[in-house]
Amino acid sequence: MLRRMFTAPDPRRLRLRGAARAVLGTGLAVAVCGLAGHSLTAAVVGGLAALLALFTVTDATVRAQALTTALLPAVGFPVLALAAVLHAWPPARDLAFLATVGAGVYARRWGPRGHTLGVFAFMTFFVSQFLGTTPGQLPSLYAAVLLALGASATVRFGLWCYERNLPPAAPPAPLSGRGLAHPVTRQAVQAVAGAGFALVVGQWLSPERWYWAVGATWWIFVNTGSRGETLVRGFRRIAGTVLGIAVGLLVAVPLHGAPVPTAALLAVCVFAIFYTAAVSYTWMMIAVTVLAELLYGLLGLLDPHLVALRLAEQGAGALGAALAVVFVLPITTHVTTDAWIARALHCVRACAADATARLHGRTEADPAVRVAELEALLARVRQSAAPLVHPLNPLRARAARARRVLALLDTCAHEVSALSRAAAAPATTDPAHLRAACDRVETAIEGLTGQGGQRPAPVRPSPYEPPAASGPSSSPAALDHLHGLERALSELAAPLRAPRYSALV
Repeated sequence: MLRRMFTAPDPRRLRLRGAARAVLGTGLAVAVCGLAGHSLTAAVVGGLAALLALFTVTDATVRAQALTTALLPAVGFPVLALAAVLHAWPPARDLAFLATVGAGVYARRWGPRGHTLGVFAFMTFFVSQFLGTTPGQLPSLYAAVLLALGASATVRFGLWCYERNLPPAAPPAPLSGRGLAHPVTRQAVQAVAGAGFALVVGQWLSPERWYWAVGATWWIFVNTGSRGETLVRGFRRIAGTVLGIAVGLLVAVPLHGAPVPTAALLAVCVFAIFYTAAVSYTWMMIAVTVLAELLYGLLGLLDPHLVALRLAEQGAGALGAALAVVFVLPITTHVTTDAWIARALHCVRACAADATARLHGRTEADPAVRVAELEALLARVRQSAAPLVHPLNPLRARAARARRVLALLDTCAHEVSALSRAAAAPATTDPAHLRAACDRVETAIEGLTGQGGQRPAPVRPSPYEPPAASGPSSSPAALDHLHGLERALSELAAPLRAPRYSALV
C-alpha cells in the first residue's frame, strides 16, 4: 500500500497541484476568518466549507465549477438553519438528518453538480451536530462560510487556475434506469436505511457523538455504485480509521492543542487528503482521522476515550452501510460492472468509427474526444471491478478473469488512442480495407455486449487471425491498430462470456 502511494502515476502532476492548492485555499480561508474577528468555531466551519468546495466541485469546465461553488451557500444555509432550529427536538432533528441523507444521495442523478450540492448539504447538517449550533449563532457562521468560500474561490479561479490550460474531462454520466431500477434511487434508499441503523446504534454508543456513525455511513456510499464497492470501501474506512487513530495518538494527543504545531500538521493532513484521494481510500482515511483528532485537540476536547469512541462509531456506520447494501434493494457487482463495460465497449466502437471517418476526410469527426471519454469510462470500470481483484476476494478464478478483462480493455484503449493519432494523417490505406476492419470491430462489440438486451451464447471463439491484405498499403498504421483492436476484442469474448464472471457477492 505504501509503495503504491509513492509510485502511482500523476499525469501532469494534477494530484500534486490539487493538494498544494487545497492547502493554500483552505489556509487562506481560515486566515481570513481569523482576521475578520470570527471565533475559533466559526473559523473551523469556514475552513471545512473551503475544503469541501475545493474537494467536491468536479465539473468539467472552470465556468461550471465557479457556478457550482456559488450555489453552495444556497444549499448549505437553509440546511444549517434547519439543523439549528431542530437541535432542541431530537426526533424531528433525526428525521430531518435522514431526509438530508436521502436527498443528498438522490441529487447525484444530476451529475457532478448534484453530487457536490448533496455532499455540502449533508456536511452542513453534520457540522451543525458537531457544534451544537443554535439559531443565534447562524449570522456568524453564515459570514464565516461566505468569507471562506470567497477566499478559496480566489485561489481556485484566480491565483491558481491550472484547469484553464487543460481540456475538459467530464466524468461519465451515471447509469440510467426508471424508478427503483435507477442505481442512484436504490442507493438513496440504501443510504437512508444504513444511516437510520447507524443513528440508532450511534446514539446508544454516545448521545453526544452519535453523528459520527451517520457520517461514516454517508461517506462509505460516496462514489460507490454496487454492493461489492460499498463493502470494500467500508473495510478500507475501518482500516484507515484504525491506522489514523494510531498515528493520532502519537502526534495529536501529545500536542494538547498547541496552536502552531497543530496548524502545521493540519496543513499536512489537508495536503494528504487531496493527494491520496484518487489513489487510496485507506490513506485518505488515515489523513482524515488525524485531521479530526487535531481539530478536537485544538478545541480542547481530545482524550483517549474520545478516540476509542470514534472507532466504535465508525464501526457502527460501516456496519449500517454493509447491512443496507446486502439486504435493501441490493445492486450487485456483476450487473454494475457489466453495464460499465458495455458503455466502454460502445465508446471503443465510436472511437474506431470516428477515426475511420477522419481518415476518409471527414474533418468534423474527432476521435480524440472519444478517447478522453473512454479513459473516463475505463476508470469507472476499474472502480466497479475493484472488489473482484481485491486481495481478500476468495473467488480466485473470477478474480483472474476480471484482471484479464481489465488488461484487455486497457489494450483496447491503447489501440484506439494510437488509431486516433494515426487518423491525424491523410488516409493512404485502401478505404475498403479500413471500412471492412471497422465493420468487424463493430460486429465484435455487438457480439460482446449483446443486442436487444440478450447476452451472447457462452461459446469460446476461434483465435483471431487478421485478414490477408488484397493489395499494397503505403500507410498501414491505422489498419494495424484496427487489427490490434479486433484481436483484443476477440480475446475478450472468453472472460466476458464466462457465467457471472464479475459476481463477487
